[in-house]
Amino acid sequence: MRTSPWWAAAATGALVAALFAPLTAGVGSAAAPPGSTPVADPIPESPVRSSLGLVLEEYHQFPETEPIPEPTDARLMRHARINHIGEVPDRSGRKYVPDLNGPLYLLERRARHVYLDFREEFPDFYSGRGMGSGFGFVTFHPDFRRNGKLYTVHTEKFGAIGTKPTTYPAQPNTFLHSVVTEWTADDPSADTFSGTSREVLRLGFASQIHAVQQIDFNPTAQRWDEDYGLLYVAVGDGGIGLNTEIPQQLDNPYGKILRIDPRGSNGPTGEYGVPRSNPFVRTPGAVGEIFAYGMRDPHRFSWDAGGRNRMYLGHIGQHAIEAVYEVRKGDNLGWSEFEGRYLYDPADECNLYTLPEGYDDSGIVYPVASFDHDPPAGWPCTSDSGHAISGGQVYRGHKLRGLHGKYVFGDLVDGRVFWTDAASMQQGRREEATLHEMQLFDTDGNRMRMTDFVDDPRVDLRFGTDADRNLYLVTKADGKIWKVVGTRHTPWPREVERSIQDDLVAHYDFEHPFPAGGRELDQGPSRTLLSLVNGGNEMWNDDGAFPGSNNSIQTKQVDPTVAGNDDWKAGVWGENGVPSLERFAGAEEISVMGWVKMTGEGPALNSNTPDPNDRYNAIGLAGILSGDSDGHGVRALLELINVNGELRLVALGRRLDTGSSQTFAASQDWRELLPVGKWVHLAATFDYTTGEMALYRNGRPLDGFYTTAGDPWQVDGTGTSETLPRGIKIGGSYPQDTREQNPCDCRFDSLMFLDRAVTAKEVARQYRRFLTAAN
Repeated sequence: MRTSPWWAAAATGALVAALFAPLTAGVGSAAAPPGSTPVADPIPESPVRSSLGLVLEEYHQFPETEPIPEPTDARLMRHARINHIGEVPDRSGRKYVPDLNGPLYLLERRARHVYLDFREEFPDFYSGRGMGSGFGFVTFHPDFRRNGKLYTVHTEKFGAIGTKPTTYPAQPNTFLHSVVTEWTADDPSADTFSGTSREVLRLGFASQIHAVQQIDFNPTAQRWDEDYGLLYVAVGDGGIGLNTEIPQQLDNPYGKILRIDPRGSNGPTGEYGVPRSNPFVRTPGAVGEIFAYGMRDPHRFSWDAGGRNRMYLGHIGQHAIEAVYEVRKGDNLGWSEFEGRYLYDPADECNLYTLPEGYDDSGIVYPVASFDHDPPAGWPCTSDSGHAISGGQVYRGHKLRGLHGKYVFGDLVDGRVFWTDAASMQQGRREEATLHEMQLFDTDGNRMRMTDFVDDPRVDLRFGTDADRNLYLVTKADGKIWKVVGTRHTPWPREVERSIQDDLVAHYDFEHPFPAGGRELDQGPSRTLLSLVNGGNEMWNDDGAFPGSNNSIQTKQVDPTVAGNDDWKAGVWGENGVPSLERFAGAEEISVMGWVKMTGEGPALNSNTPDPNDRYNAIGLAGILSGDSDGHGVRALLELINVNGELRLVALGRRLDTGSSQTFAASQDWRELLPVGKWVHLAATFDYTTGEMALYRNGRPLDGFYTTAGDPWQVDGTGTSETLPRGIKIGGSYPQDTREQNPCDCRFDSLMFLDRAVTAKEVARQYRRFLTAAN
């Protein structure tokens, strides 16, 4: 284990510079030791899909607020940056809700009051940069009813830097301060604050990330307990624990959970006390306030009100692992030597490392539950894939028996909600608790994702409870509180027919927006990320094609008078081929199927010719590109094209990259097959070994004819060219967006791309599966 100190040397200019150097091994970092093995996917098992679901009811929506100063980071541009809900411990039933942009709200019978506004209280208040900056958290003293005391944490910048002294030495090149304040209300029952305040603790951080997140009292502590009235302060590493040993050193407060007595006075500034029962009070050179250490971003913690009142922490990881820890006095969670159960090497942003034989990890506490990022195919390992844990609550209420004893938490970015059995979340167990992904329902019984509830691909999810142990979900995206009002037990819908499951390569159901925006996550095994070209997030809409579908995407021509690249379409493009689509390289068979709704007339006006009345001779639906495609040429395609002077629905395919295409055209009028405003399920199949093609509509085969005589595919019993396909195109040509052609004013839902020509019976069964999947 790494033990070299840093704090005493921090005054030297060389080390200060090193703290902000690129991520290379050196001072304050360590390469993976000999004998360790890189691990690209540390938790290959996905969360188990649980039959248990939560029923959510909208509880309250808060008004829009703006960060100070105006942000440039879109992730801060939320409706309201509310981040917690709790209940004032005075038996009044009032709920409190902090907003990072300044207001502290009280809710009483859903009536809202601004109790405090930090924008008005502090001239150096700062919330315009950093996901956790602003008014971070509030907690009320357990004796608030009598003493009127509450505690808050907020961030300051501007004139505070360099002029206001910090409790401990600030990190080099300080960017902001986190400030813990005690407030004493003149009248604890009032709906707006009046009274006095004093500063308790001030820490300086080198960046806008990983400052002080949560502060809280242990609500399970009784008056006679040594923990009663002690304030826990979750302090991040300031972003520089990545390549320093700050979180592992006990001579500084960063990357730690502190425990202080706000009513005491034996701390370094006399503004708070250091409990004698803290684990490192008697350790020479250690910060006595430290309760536990070795943390990157200790985001949310809570105590289980049942059993042994264990403390659980949701810890946001660096590279891949989002973890829940059971935290006890004196624990070392291992960062930045460890991430989860693996070694972390700052010189390698793409892998974690196994422990070599004989490695001493005896002082490290491992997670009791965790999940990893599992980024989509081709996503750079150095880029954020849009995941972060939001620590939750163990449900100990009496209304939802099926939820009793379960720790409910989630991914704050994409809004997935998980549960684990609290009885299995204990230190020292050989295996972590099993994660279960929960279903979510509205009060009408509709199955939804949190992205549906908030209508945004980035949810920004948090959790809270009240005095009756009711569970709440908090979403910044729409500034709403959602109350859990029930549970449901029902199997997850099986959308894909079992007989074709193994043949599925890519599947876009448009229920899984990628949190980074403008992309859709593939639910097939290829995990190929689909780009929503030009329209981005605006292309999603709540018009599902079949029962249980909540969303589809819209493609369309934007401006027919300009030969620009503004048409809305979707696709995947790789000039050297798309490796995640390798199953289509040399494929002997392919199927393309999905739901389509025409939303406008076609074909569209041709923006590439000077004639204002000229129209394209095709309408693009969906297909797989060939290995030498310019963005237009395909291996397998569903499309509407001009055949002998008439527009027809076709399956168009090419066996060889340099060879000719063959087209199978439906005999029936395309306007009858695809009437405007009506969802239709289409399928096209291609057998390159025999030259056979087929078209299907709503599960039934369509009569048709081949448009080219002879053998344009040069059928010889083998499959397509061995080259990687250059991508997928949906709603038009050229997914790389180099030009416009054949746009489709239409909507798409549940598009599937398979490496087998499925049978007529399988197409029929899949169509019926869509219609019954929600049941």
